[in-house]
Amino acid sequence: MEIKQLVVGVFLTNCYLLISKGEMGIIDPGGNEQKILQEIKKTKALPKYIINTHYHFDHSSANKIIKKETGAQILIHQDEKKFINFQPDKFLKEGDEIKIGKVLLKVIQTSGHSQGSICLLNKDFIFTGDTLFKDGYGRIDLPGGSAEKMNESLDRLKKFFKAGMTIFPGHGEIFKVI
Repeated sequence: MEIKQLVVGVFLTNCYLLISKGEMGIIDPGGNEQKILQEIKKTKALPKYIINTHYHFDHSSANKIIKKETGAQILIHQDEKKFINFQPDKFLKEGDEIKIGKVLLKVIQTSGHSQGSICLLNKDFIFTGDTLFKDGYGRIDLPGGSAEKMNESLDRLKKFFKAGMTIFPGHGEIFKVI
């Protein structure tokens, strides 16, 4: 298994390519479509899913072009329906599991930054989108955001963390739970 980090778009969003057994998940492709497509080609893995941790354009603006070029299915949480301007192949919900090669990601709904924000949990790592950064968390003042929900989500996430777990945030540095 391999995880490649690409920093894309005007807001320096972390787009991740998760590669396992010849399959790939593309997490939060928020711009620089050609850069992402070049990296996808280099891996020689089959793009299976485009997964958005939430609807904001800096995490989803490359969806359409990446889907057109690769055929990967677009996945996003069902609570983002009223905010999106693209057609996903599947709406996700709490507890869904996404399999990429031998890697299993569990969908954890973490409302607060947006109504349908999600984290993607594996036993050894987690993609947190804009729910959690090394030095804070995402804005709560945009449509669908809520300070109360963010606090609940952050408290809930703590129970999934274990020492040494790698956290892949939507912006900024990758870090480990101490």
